[in-house]
Amino acid sequence: MAGVARRARVARLYGRRDLRMEIAEVAEPGEGEVLLKMATGGICGSDLHYYQDGGFGPVRVREPIIPGHEASGHVAALGAGVSGLTIGELVAVNPSQPCGACRFCREGLAIHCLNMQFMGSAMRLPHAQGMFRDWLVVPASQCFAAGTLVGAGEAACAEPLAVCLHAVAQAGDLVGKQVLVTGAGPIGALVVAAARHARAETIVVTDLADAALYRAKAMGATRVVNVRREPAGLAQYEADKGQFDVVFECSAAEPALRSAIAAVRPRGLIVQVGVTGDINLPLNALVGKELRWIGSQRFDDEFARAVELIAARRIDVRPIISHAFPVDQAVEAFEQAGDRSRACKVQLTFHS
Repeated sequence: MAGVARRARVARLYGRRDLRMEIAEVAEPGEGEVLLKMATGGICGSDLHYYQDGGFGPVRVREPIIPGHEASGHVAALGAGVSGLTIGELVAVNPSQPCGACRFCREGLAIHCLNMQFMGSAMRLPHAQGMFRDWLVVPASQCFAAGTLVGAGEAACAEPLAVCLHAVAQAGDLVGKQVLVTGAGPIGALVVAAARHARAETIVVTDLADAALYRAKAMGATRVVNVRREPAGLAQYEADKGQFDVVFECSAAEPALRSAIAAVRPRGLIVQVGVTGDINLPLNALVGKELRWIGSQRFDDEFARAVELIAARRIDVRPIISHAFPVDQAVEAFEQAGDRSRACKVQLTFHS
């Protein structure tokens, strides 16, 4: 297509439930950059909050934004100086762009970069544009080859799996441990897979929806509990001050966190993965059981590891992929993603 301007379909969000399909010009890749023909993009919980509510907490959509930070594509063109990638190969795109210069980057904590640009995020102005488009120019350093065994939908799950690998790493050695996962959405299900890969002995999963729990079982859960139908389903694990060594709290629901505190053993660990607003907590139990409660956000080096695990199907992400829509049906895809009774990971596909 030399000398011919490329044009891309773009899904651009203007505000609450105002997602429009537009056409935009596509630049040629510059030095160190790659042009990708996008293949698949997953709708994340934050994308869904932008669409349904115009944002979450203090993060609001204040200008038009292209959502999407879970995506894969095929290399279409290489900019000057790019090596290690070949035309046509499937890559997963790391949406994180730390500055490399702030004090946290210099300390090796790029995950807490003071100037982080995260694709598809409305946290800063101007917003960091995301990947729900036919063509994307991106630094080659953000592209990770996904091999030939897996499909584009699987490769697009590298970002959420990286989040879960980071969360599991926060817990240290899980070999032989008793684990509880509260919330079996896409992140909870992938935490199950990551904990199983880390050789946890027992993985109990709670949720309100049978469909979510069915997928958690497929991802490696040893037992699932529908706490809507069985509100006392974790009671047996509360005996003798609690049975679980580690809890991964992925629901951000206050009742789930309370049940986690009741079911984890003294000096056990709760890794908080789900996010929400202010909630009330039983601090006396937290103190009395000498619990550790730590947060886990995003990922750093885990992205490359996530791609490796998916590419070899050492972690099989296919059970979480519930729906796929062509990008020109993006509104329908977002509406479907909001139905937790049926949907898990809803993806957009791009075919120009």
